[in-house]
Amino acid sequence: MSYYTRPYNHRMMRGRLAGQNEAYTLRVDVREEDDNFVLTTAVPGLSADDLNIQILENVIRIEGEYQTSDGEHLLRELPEGKFIRTLRLPSEVDPDKVEAKIKNGILSLSLPKVESARPKQIKVLAK
Repeated sequence: MSYYTRPYNHRMMRGRLAGQNEAYTLRVDVREEDDNFVLTTAVPGLSADDLNIQILENVIRIEGEYQTSDGEHLLRELPEGKFIRTLRLPSEVDPDKVEAKIKNGILSLSLPKVESARPKQIKVLAK
């Protein structure tokens, strides 16, 4: 038995895969601690100047842009172009105390809850 294969045309492959990267969704991890939320995300190749972070009440918005590469690709999987990610957190955040750090392509945000949203421990007095 013989199998015949048709050579794969690189132009077909490029056209087929070109539409896969149209919109980049920034993937995030969010952790809740007692007094704050911690958000981490991978932003490879971006610096602090490439990102715009806005906070209003309990909504955080992260936007930026990856450089678009010129030329033809056989396969293109790296993110490129603009992205915007908006998240609604379960409680309000104090925007004056937010800390953002970027190291080795990982963005970390410490988002302190407002005082009214923090858990309070009530002492019970016994008489």
